[in-house]
Amino acid sequence: MQNTRYALALSALLSAAGASAQVTPTPPPGTTPPAPAPAAPAPVVAATPAPPSESVPYGAGMKFNLSPDGTKYVRFLTWHQVWARYTENNTGTLRAPGKPQSDQIDFALRRSRLIVLSQLNPRFLVYTHIGINNQTAVSGGFAPAVDGKKPQLFVHEAVVEYKVNKYLNLGAGMHYQNGLSRMTRSSTINYLTLDAPLTNWPTIEAIDQFVRGIGVYGKGRVGKLDYVLSVNESFLTNQTGAFSTPLGLGATTGTGAAAVNRGTNVAQYNPQGTNHVYQGYFSYEFLDQEANLLPFNVGTYLGSKRVFNIGAGFFYNKDGMVSRSSNSVLDAAGIAATTAAGTSAFNTVPVDKHDIALFSADVFFDTPINKETGTAFTAYAVYYNYNMGPNHTRFIGASNTGWGTDARRGNAVPHSGTGNVGYVQAGYLLPKSLLGPKLRVQPYASHLLAGYEGLRKSDGEQQNVNIFDAGANFYIDGHNAKFTINYRARPDFTDVNNLDYKPEITLQTQVAL
Repeated sequence: MQNTRYALALSALLSAAGASAQVTPTPPPGTTPPAPAPAAPAPVVAATPAPPSESVPYGAGMKFNLSPDGTKYVRFLTWHQVWARYTENNTGTLRAPGKPQSDQIDFALRRSRLIVLSQLNPRFLVYTHIGINNQTAVSGGFAPAVDGKKPQLFVHEAVVEYKVNKYLNLGAGMHYQNGLSRMTRSSTINYLTLDAPLTNWPTIEAIDQFVRGIGVYGKGRVGKLDYVLSVNESFLTNQTGAFSTPLGLGATTGTGAAAVNRGTNVAQYNPQGTNHVYQGYFSYEFLDQEANLLPFNVGTYLGSKRVFNIGAGFFYNKDGMVSRSSNSVLDAAGIAATTAAGTSAFNTVPVDKHDIALFSADVFFDTPINKETGTAFTAYAVYYNYNMGPNHTRFIGASNTGWGTDARRGNAVPHSGTGNVGYVQAGYLLPKSLLGPKLRVQPYASHLLAGYEGLRKSDGEQQNVNIFDAGANFYIDGHNAKFTINYRARPDFTDVNNLDYKPEITLQTQVAL
């Protein structure tokens, strides 16, 4: 981007020099010709400025002022994240119909996004966010589990916002003003690690639209306390297959007239859930104040700020989950009637409804260490308490390498469920003299530890989830142009009694304008 600016400056200077060398018109007869114009000065090439001592974590993007004072503007932001990776798949993974595959090297379009942001005046804001996610050759397409082609370009956010006063802004639309934790409302451009742990979005694509919801919110800052509260619609789960009827909440034994379906006491998302979602997040900023125009918390500032925040949040949805206890038994006639009734059978078959109640507390610290050498340190830690009904556990894999609908396929890991989750990450920005001023290096590591009550061994003991990541960011132009190399050790839960850790190695290329 700097080279482009220098080229534009040079072109402007050369154009100016060319204009000064225009042909002089012939003077009228009888007049003394004017002295010839002095020779045009040689064009001056602007000196290359010294490289900045600090990377800018989140620039203004492509901004076009619509008024002289800049109070009315349109701003564009776009970014792509492309993955090249080696993955050892979970046991039994299909790479294509009928084709088991143990591992592969593949490529994925993790994210492709565009934001258009406009301010009509200092009180009104409107922005639209569109894009696609998780496209691979075998998944993430129009039919996400079994098709990689033509992924749906959809609206992530469509928001209007009004500034009431310096303490309160009110907004409405499809928004990302999430509660729960700092990482639940994180920017995807400036992560410290390769990506989010995904556990930070526990209801993704179940009762929301890719972590967004249609509703209203209030946000603002009072002194050093930053806050956001929102009320959203709960999207219908649109479940098909087993969990679309109460039969999926049980297990069938026997056949024919002897068939019996008994409840498993495992909660799933309620296909008839229509209650509102209430959520909020509060953060106290002890040091530098962070920007809060958009709901995108920064993952690492690369030494440009000193930030120490402590936050807490919540998420609540009444009757968002449903289960059948082991006392709920359907005989052959009941099974037939439930099958015929479909989702309507939830009105006749006894089920237990459960609230989704989620809570978190987190801390974020980011500081320059040595301004002269450009070193910096970043750390983040969060604790989640998830209540999602008895024994609920859900599996998800980012840009899943497997084909089909098996929840444990490809690179899937236990993503969320009733239980407790702890996550910590830390990174160190190395001195700018290490590889020269045009390439900065930031090694990092993270660990996720989760205990879900639905993951138990044969002896009844809970099987914990441990996921380890380590890697490094290579910054060419801050977060605007960077590469990330990441190694992950991932547990394969195909056999809960005997976990097998699988490796993933991912190279991400990111360009953001």
